[in-house]
Order: sequence, then structure tokens, then C-alpha cells
Amino acid sequence: MRKLMILLACILCHWQLQAQGYQLTFQLKQYKGGQLALAHYMGKSFYMADSAQINEQGIAIMKNKEALPGGIYIVLLPGRQRYFEMLLDNKDQQFSIAVDTSDLINKTVFKTSRENEIFQSYNKFLQKEVSTQDKQINALLAKHTAADSAAARPLQQGLGKRLQDFRNGVIGKYPQSLLTSIFRAMKEPEVPATPAGEDSTFGYRYYKAHYWDSVNLNDGRLVRTDIIERKLNRYFTQLVAMDPDSIIVEADKVVEKTRKDKEMFKFVVWWLTYTYETSKYMGMDAVFVHMVEKYYVSGDAYWLKDDQLNKIISRAYSMAPNLIGQQAPPLEVKDTAQQALSLYTTKAKYTVLVFWDPTCGHCKIELPRLDSAYNANWKNKGVAMIGFKTEGTKDEWQGFIKEHHLTGWIHAWDPDAQSNYRRLYDVYSTPVVYLLDEKKKILAKRLGVEQLNEFLEKLESRGGTVHK
Repeated sequence: MRKLMILLACILCHWQLQAQGYQLTFQLKQYKGGQLALAHYMGKSFYMADSAQINEQGIAIMKNKEALPGGIYIVLLPGRQRYFEMLLDNKDQQFSIAVDTSDLINKTVFKTSRENEIFQSYNKFLQKEVSTQDKQINALLAKHTAADSAAARPLQQGLGKRLQDFRNGVIGKYPQSLLTSIFRAMKEPEVPATPAGEDSTFGYRYYKAHYWDSVNLNDGRLVRTDIIERKLNRYFTQLVAMDPDSIIVEADKVVEKTRKDKEMFKFVVWWLTYTYETSKYMGMDAVFVHMVEKYYVSGDAYWLKDDQLNKIISRAYSMAPNLIGQQAPPLEVKDTAQQALSLYTTKAKYTVLVFWDPTCGHCKIELPRLDSAYNANWKNKGVAMIGFKTEGTKDEWQGFIKEHHLTGWIHAWDPDAQSNYRRLYDVYSTPVVYLLDEKKKILAKRLGVEQLNEFLEKLESRGGTVHK
């Protein structure tokens, strides 16, 4: 009987913890109405979490049976022009806040929330120490003299030390707190003096190797801060070589560090996937394709519905055949005289393949510019121009060719719709430009005239080879 009572008590306790959810009670001194909103960080963006009306007594209550995920939350005052931040741990979600808008940092009081009491003391420290010191430092630096810059340096170092000392004090006293996890993630690797025998790259290599040491990539609470996205962005733009192969290796290493926490895994995989799908740098779609093949096709993207997953996989499959460095997909089509035409029987040192539409406004501008560059420069470099009609009637197509004297080009189309060019070359808008080498390997794609001209110049200076 005793064992049964203990078991029932444990079940009841667990149910109560689950049922508690969150209840945040706000007492706003200067408000007698209006709406209070609660949002959280997700990387550098904000997402709404809850809202509540302020009653005539200046009280607003937000509550739910389900707890909110831990992270940094933003409380938006009525009008949403002013706000303050607070922390929500996964467990500490039953507390009240007395808000005084005359001084949000110094006069706002958190009751029964140790996490926010610590956070508030940190914000007060920042306001008192950092803002005051920053004014002195900036005043010296604004003078733009060597003496003033030298005078500012010890102030900067002293401020940095006091800031880190404060953070270290929190880390030592509250090792499991969210604020400690945040402070650790903000900590920079301390690079030692270069050992004898090491070259000038030692500092960079050490910093990169220890970049993630203090970041707990198994703490999902950090997802709802702006820290992880900032760390990822800095790592992949400043410390990792800007080529797809290097990025893929490093991306997999970082993802593996997140495997024990579903929220962190989800965010890091999403960030890497989105960043390289939308990258403005040529060739980074190879990273996107890798991420989809490894983490989405395999079923690891647990957060997506089937239709969402299928769209992402379909997008990657449309990019996979036309990645830089791969052989261009074959095109068996027709010329203007309805004669068979094959991409691989077109012999040239370089081939510029342009998918275009005679009714497209942008094509009407870019096609003559491409032709001018071809006649002025590219023809002498052994470039062949192949223009491929995607839309418009045959008459519109041939009329444009004649009007703009595109006589040096090979003109192609697919009247029988047999080539599957849209999927093979990822053509869903126009114009789309590819640069191929003598063996029809893809050297570059989606470049403008000036960029393509510059790329060809560099190729020629290197003897026609691409250096990664």
C-alpha cells in the first residue's frame, strides 16, 4: 500500500508540474489599458508567443497549461514602441513583474524569479558601467589622434575585464542557469602566444579549433536567443573557407554537436539549409543540396510535414544536376531550321548557354548586352554562344534574333518538349546563364555580363582552369 501511495504521489506531482505551464503576472504602473505582447528571439528574428489585455488596475496576466520553451523573451508595451527583455527557463515560469516605465531597467522588479533577478542585475551593471565608459571611450576615439587612441585602449581593456568578471561570477554561482549558458556562449577563445616553430596562421587555427568550446550546442534554450545565429554566421563567413567542400565538412561537424537536443538540431540544420539555398555567392547551392540529401531525405527533419518536406527535396533535386564542377546535362533539341542540335556536338573552348524568353523584359535588356560582350571580347577567347528559347512564339523568338542581329549565336529550342531542360538546368525564371568548359563541365552560372566577363578574364589568366 505504501508503495502504491508513493507511486500515486509521484504521478500526481508529475501531472502538476505538467499542468502548471506558465503564468506571468504583469503590474504596469503607468497603464490602465492596452495590450501587452510577449515575443521570443529565434535567431535575429522575433516571433509572437502570447498577449494579454491590461485591466483598469494595470494588471495583465499571460498563462497557459503548456510551458513556453526557454529563451530570451521580449515584453512589448502597448503601442509596441517600447519593450524590455526577460528570461524564461524551462522550469521557472510562474512569477510576477512590477513594471515601471519611467525606468524599465532600474525600477522594474521581478518577484520569485531568481533567473530574472540575476538578469536584471546584469542589465543594471551594463547601464551603469558600460554605457558610461563607452561614452568616454567613444569621445577619445572620435578625436582620431594616436594619443587619444592610446588613451582609450586601457579603458577598453578595463571595461572588457570588468564585464567578463561579472559574467564569470554568474557562471561560478549559477552553473545551470540560462544566463550562464548565454554568457558561456558569448565567451571568446583566448588565443595563447604563438609557440616556437609555429607559423603566422597559428592564432587563426587555434581560434577556429576552439570556437565552439564554450557553446553548449545541446542547450535548446539558446535557440531562442540571437547568440547561436550570430555564432554560426561569424564561423561560416569569417573562419571557414568560402568554398562548398570546406563548408560542407564544417556544417556536418557542427550539426553532429547538436544531436542530443532536438531544438538545437532543428535550428542549426534549418539555418545552414536556408543560408546556402539563398546565398548570393555562386556555387553555394552545392551546400544546400548536401544538407537536403543528408538530413531531409534521410528523415531527420522531424519538424516538417510531408508536403513541406517534399517541396524542399524537390528543390534540391532540381539543383543537383547543375552544380558547378559537374558535367552539364545533355540537351538534344532543334535549331531555327528544325534541325537536330546537340550541346555536346558543339565544339568550343568555352560555351555560354543562355536560357531566355523573347517576351521577358529583363531578357530584352540582357541579350543585346551579352551579344555586345561576345562580339567585342568573348569571340576571340573561343566562346560559343547558345541561346535557348524558353517561352514566346516562334515568330517572337526569330523576330528578336533578327532585330538585334544575334547572328553569331547558335539558336535552340525544344518544340517537342523532350529535353526536360527546366529541371536539368533549374530554369524557372529568365535569363539564366551557364558557362561551360571545352568538355561541357559547368564552370559558372547565373552571372551578369560584367561578372561573366571578369570570370572569363580570370580563366584566361590561369590558363583556362578554375582554382578553388
